[in-house]
Amino acid sequence: MKVSEIPYKRYTLEEAEKAFAAVNDKLDHAASVQDVLDAHTQAMDAITEYNTAAALSNCRFTLNTKDPFYQAEMDYYDEVGPLFSKLLVEFSGKMLNSPYRAEAEEKLGSRVFRSYEISLKTFNPSIVEESQFENSIVTEYSKFMSELVFEYKGEKMPLSVLRGHLEDSDREDRRLAAEAIGKGLGAHADELDDFYDRLVQVRDKMAKKLGYKNFVELGYYRMGRMDYNADMVKRFRDNVAQALVPCVKQVKEKIAGELGLDRVMFYDNDIYSTGETPRPVLDTPALFDAAQEMYDDMNPEVGAFMRSMREAEAFDVEARDGKWGGGYCTCFPKYKQPFILANFNGTSGDVDVITHEFGHALAANFVFKYGNPELDVGGMETAECHSMSMEFFCWKYTEKFFGKNANKYRRRHLLDALSFIPYGVIVDEFQHVVYEHPEMTPAQRKEVYRNLEKKYRPYLNWDGIPYLEEGTRWQYQMHIYESPFYYIDYCLAQTVAIGFLLASRKDYDKALQAYLHFAKQGGTKAFEELIEEAGLASPFKEGSLQAMAEQVMQVVDSIPAE
Repeated sequence: MKVSEIPYKRYTLEEAEKAFAAVNDKLDHAASVQDVLDAHTQAMDAITEYNTAAALSNCRFTLNTKDPFYQAEMDYYDEVGPLFSKLLVEFSGKMLNSPYRAEAEEKLGSRVFRSYEISLKTFNPSIVEESQFENSIVTEYSKFMSELVFEYKGEKMPLSVLRGHLEDSDREDRRLAAEAIGKGLGAHADELDDFYDRLVQVRDKMAKKLGYKNFVELGYYRMGRMDYNADMVKRFRDNVAQALVPCVKQVKEKIAGELGLDRVMFYDNDIYSTGETPRPVLDTPALFDAAQEMYDDMNPEVGAFMRSMREAEAFDVEARDGKWGGGYCTCFPKYKQPFILANFNGTSGDVDVITHEFGHALAANFVFKYGNPELDVGGMETAECHSMSMEFFCWKYTEKFFGKNANKYRRRHLLDALSFIPYGVIVDEFQHVVYEHPEMTPAQRKEVYRNLEKKYRPYLNWDGIPYLEEGTRWQYQMHIYESPFYYIDYCLAQTVAIGFLLASRKDYDKALQAYLHFAKQGGTKAFEELIEEAGLASPFKEGSLQAMAEQVMQVVDSIPAE
């Protein structure tokens, strides 16, 4: 079945309440562990129905945020989502308090019950109204950003397309693109400040209603984190500052020297070599044909899955007016079907979509085939390992996509991955500061961001770029508005992905098998346990980032100059 043919039917709150009433009755009158397991199966069926309907609604809304039908459906799920969460929390509590818990835990796994414990920490009926309000603001912001139009060199375009010009080989074009971004955002500064202020305030209110000091702890629980906490993340950020920032600063200064620049401006940040910026040499249909050839050669199971995705037309990658401006992989669990949305803009990022988002989809498919759907692919730090690592396993085939610029792409890709980590921890620390001080004004938040840029990206200059020089780059990092505390997972995963790259250069087939095993475990094992099984170093381990940086630079030096 093609994705476009999947039938959509609203899964109503009334249907969910009826389903969970039956589940709860069975749990209340359970006479054996089998009764508990049967009730659990019924609950999973209801959750699958709800998640499928909500995912389809969100997907079709993001494909066209101007569609009034799916806008109304999003409004519905924004309203009933917290009430559905209430049903899940009640179910979690009954599973935890069942007299047959020990036997059920033996069958279902301890991590399932740990997830129930965390769910109880994220919600109670007192915050339904605030949860609904939060959902509505996020949807409003997403719609606002997707419909925002920027003017660049006399042409109007969405942000997703405009950002591609930050990779242009002509520095003046890059400068104009950065100015266009700043001017476009600056024209809506009040709205962007208002969106975030409302989100910070309502999240803080929810946290305090639930008994937390601020939203930070609640935010971590809402991410479902079982394997690390804010203290561990702070140690990771400190290690980034000590081990990676000096390394990246040295890299950027060396590149600036090669380019003849006296300073690295924001619009120089995506340039890693002189001459032509590596871009795909294929059009969109040919990119997908090349990707199919790549995955077929890489591994038969991986190739077969790519073929099934194409047959289902499970990619939508063309940028267009009204389409949500980001990229994602989602799933429709009832149909065991992943789906990928992106906005191609002619840059190397188009290839990254076919590799990165495909890694997410592959891991989701493994859950359907081998894993535990309740634990899904694991925490987001694990999920991002699947995607980022796949990018590097595709290095072997880079010539297919970039021709004579293949090595230039490899160098850029690896240095960009290393350089990304300091940026990612800026995003994370910014959110910690903001939610620890919800009373901050918009101006104070911007000052915090400016200072974090100086701490983690001291080589980057913003002077003269309208609006962005005020400390507002974060306002088009949509995760900050939509998914608080998600972004650090990219950083943690990037270190693991680089670990897989280093391993693949020693023994590609062995590293690929370790990666596939890692992905097939889903959320059934702890993050660091998965890393250890793969033979890689944990990002939380003292000294691991320094060793990684040194090895990355060795790889960069080994890549032949074009």
